[in-house]
Amino acid sequence: MNGADALISTLVANEVTACFANPGTSEMQFVAALDGVPAMRPVLCQFEGVATGAADGYGRIAEKPACTLLHLGPGYGNGVANLHNARRAFTPIVNVIGDHATYHRQYDAPLNSDIATLVKPNSIWAKSADSPDAVAGLAAEAVAASYGPPGGPVSLILPADSAWLPAKGEPVIAQKPVRPAPAGSAIEAAAKAIKAAKNPVVLIGGQACLAPALKAPARLQAAGVTVYADTFVARQQRGAGAFAPKRMQYFGEAALAELAGVDLMVFAGTAMPVAFFAYPDRPSVLVPEGCSTLTLSERSEDSALGLDALADALGAPKEGPVQPQTLPDAAPSGQLNAYHVGASIARHMPEGAIVCDDAVTSGAGVAAAAATARPHEVLALTGGAIGIGLPLAIGAAVAAPDRKVLSLNGDGAAMYTVQALWTMARENLDVTVVVFANYTYRILNIEMMRTGAGEAGPSARKLLDLGDPNIDWVPLAKGLGLPAVSCSTGEDFEKAFAGAMAQKGPMFIEARI
Repeated sequence: MNGADALISTLVANEVTACFANPGTSEMQFVAALDGVPAMRPVLCQFEGVATGAADGYGRIAEKPACTLLHLGPGYGNGVANLHNARRAFTPIVNVIGDHATYHRQYDAPLNSDIATLVKPNSIWAKSADSPDAVAGLAAEAVAASYGPPGGPVSLILPADSAWLPAKGEPVIAQKPVRPAPAGSAIEAAAKAIKAAKNPVVLIGGQACLAPALKAPARLQAAGVTVYADTFVARQQRGAGAFAPKRMQYFGEAALAELAGVDLMVFAGTAMPVAFFAYPDRPSVLVPEGCSTLTLSERSEDSALGLDALADALGAPKEGPVQPQTLPDAAPSGQLNAYHVGASIARHMPEGAIVCDDAVTSGAGVAAAAATARPHEVLALTGGAIGIGLPLAIGAAVAAPDRKVLSLNGDGAAMYTVQALWTMARENLDVTVVVFANYTYRILNIEMMRTGAGEAGPSARKLLDLGDPNIDWVPLAKGLGLPAVSCSTGEDFEKAFAGAMAQKGPMFIEARI
């Protein structure tokens, strides 16, 4: 057994059984060791941002980490954007980052870099296994650390010689941490404050938005307490039978206008809401003036228990409101728009589907119709770094091969990680990709005005427009191995999407809106 064998054996012993990889020379021992451990599923991604985003999608659905295999500092650097999103989603991921042999680092070879510094901002734990005998123990430590709570990406640096030299010992089993219950005093304080408030709200996020936890916020809503969820939630149940909290609005001024008159804000599994960006003469904190705040449960605590205890303390009903199932009666027709796409999705998306949402400005059209569709789950863009919708879908499909996965993407966002289409085809994943093709960065056109920068002139428009040439999505998707079709009418999209839902395997649909 060498260090690479010890690493993979320990990962598998701790139920880390998927590896999203883009390896290089320094990782060849790990690659070779895969043949001896068939329980580890290797998935090749032709860009590291696809590998890290796929690991995020896998971790959100499987509720356990996958590992990535990345090639030194530059390979890790290529995956940073989606590790930023994963950190904001609190997703457990074990990044295995190959490094030069320990004795070779001193020569500053071309691929040499300060990996420890590179990984620090987006790793909740990071260590280097500088001897083969340290590998198994550090691998177990990395797995345990990835769970947090509340969880997040960790980085295990694996020098080449630690991988190829003999290693002693058996796989090490990690001690998986348990979320503690919130303090009784926090529950008592929240109940007392809510009873005294005239217009209280509870803001939930993270673990509080998972399906088992949503019953308690529904009880609070039934007791007269308005419940909001964070603007972007890592994983949330949606559709028939699910409680639908209000959504904290993206634009700060709209959020504050909606919250006017709120005199108490209680946080469960989240923190104080802030504007996504700063704007001239606008507040950063999205709490109304004169509103008190307190925390029921930290992100690291069991918010489901805390919310249920709070509902009991308030004498809330045992059940709360849930969404009915109401599907659009008529198929969409005429020139295609985002709401037509949403109607077809609501009509045909099967129960248990997983929606990976990177649709940006087009997403509202789907969310409106899907709110009362068959029960499904949504994985959102948690960190604001677009380009996650396609990779998330890879990971979700690997984690849940029996569920239909739907990837919604703006055309600009999809181009960030378009290599993901090749992996979907190669792995024959049951993913339907929808790209909204409007040939512009619409959100940036909106933000151009909101920041006070004024209307875009000829030079500025060159950085906000995606045309000249328009991206020819169908041959691009076909060239990466997916069956693909372009739709410009409601009738076209209805037919294409219904067909995709009726079959297994990957499909690409361009929605020209």
